[in-house]
Amino acid sequence: MEIVYQPYIDPEFQSLLDRIHPPRICIDNDAFHDCTLVKVDSANRHGILLEMVQVLTDLDLVISKSYVSSDGGWLMDVFHVTDHLGNKVIDETLILYIQQALSDPRRRGGEIPKELQTCLKRDVKPCHVSTEHTALEITGRDRPGLMSEISAALYELRCHVTAAVAWTHNARVACIIHIEDGLMGGPIMASKKLAQVHEKLESVVEAHHESGERWSIRLTAPAAGRTHTERRLHQLMYADRDYKQCQGCDGSCRQWNGCTNTHVTIEACREKGYSVVNIRCRDRTKLLFDTVCALTDMQYVVFHAAISSKGTITDQEYFIRRQDGCSLNTQSERQKLAQCLIAAIERRESRGLRLDICTQNKMGLLSDVTRVFRENGLSITRVEIGTQAERATGTFYVTDASGHEADLRTVELVRQEIGGSVLRVYRSPNGTSRASSSSISRNSSGEVEERAKFSLGNLLWSQLERFSENFGFIKS
Repeated sequence: MEIVYQPYIDPEFQSLLDRIHPPRICIDNDAFHDCTLVKVDSANRHGILLEMVQVLTDLDLVISKSYVSSDGGWLMDVFHVTDHLGNKVIDETLILYIQQALSDPRRRGGEIPKELQTCLKRDVKPCHVSTEHTALEITGRDRPGLMSEISAALYELRCHVTAAVAWTHNARVACIIHIEDGLMGGPIMASKKLAQVHEKLESVVEAHHESGERWSIRLTAPAAGRTHTERRLHQLMYADRDYKQCQGCDGSCRQWNGCTNTHVTIEACREKGYSVVNIRCRDRTKLLFDTVCALTDMQYVVFHAAISSKGTITDQEYFIRRQDGCSLNTQSERQKLAQCLIAAIERRESRGLRLDICTQNKMGLLSDVTRVFRENGLSITRVEIGTQAERATGTFYVTDASGHEADLRTVELVRQEIGGSVLRVYRSPNGTSRASSSSISRNSSGEVEERAKFSLGNLLWSQLERFSENFGFIKS
């Protein structure tokens, strides 16, 4: 293994550097007519790239291109961003918030201010990061009806679910559920009640597990420094080793050629002491966050990077070393990193029909909704639901019990039982019906609406490709 020696930097000295040389943030709307340029110059430290990407993605901003350079203890990052509709970022309140959040590490990953959401006239969800409620973390084997059983157990114990996020991948599941006392309100602090919740959920999760099979349940009290929810989901699934079965392209080619697998290759740049990671996969929202999250939590340092989207495809190139200065020279290390990157990309992929729900917040709502899914033979592949005052909003991705796309007639029955005025249905672009050029939604009267799909990649690339020659090969 090749080792590159680096000086030790005391954390207190790093904090001093941040205070003496605060990040310089430039938000430029003049350089390109179809996107906003966000430039960051800052003292470098491990994890700062992930924090910056997290700020942008939590605001529902789409990063179409990015260039990263961070040798010599200083980083210079450039992000090409638009809003979720493909427009430039022109709202002054939003621009000010981005500048403040990127400049102050203490604000990264926090709640989105209400005045900002009011100004934008839409909800911007901070991935349901809650510092006021008890957090429940569960990992284990995925099976149809599991979320229904978990939420029913919580309702039986008079626990109110304020937010829940769950991912499934490779027959494994990880979920984070924020709960409060359904009778008294506020976090559950009594040790006896916590023990009851833990014991009840143990019986639910363990019921269908074989002897020795991995599963875990963890309850945590409210904490100001709680990890970003989606990053924590990545950590839980990584600890559960969901990446073991991941197989992307075999690495024999560097071309797309219609292959639907994720391409990951890792090579050595010996003259600079880097390992070069190349990723080619289908473009989607928060893709950059997921890959940078995997690299950061596996203790890899990104020194240079170039990311660009063309149509429905994204190319990412990272020049990395381990945090201890070592490069990846063994095949086992490269294979594990490739598998983990593929897993990080696949976990958030949409599988099945997407159902958006907005309804009145009430005790046992998640239990009621998931019970309806289970009774109609639908299996949940992904969940994100949250509450705010009297309203609850959420997104569910569902398939039939065998993992195929659910029948629309079944979904219609579900819609009617849950409430036709509060549920919309969309076809998943990765499902069996992805050849369809439109998505399905229902209005308040239950009528079917056809809406053309929006492709951000097609919109941006036609303009961005003209400027690609301005960016040469990255060298330190």
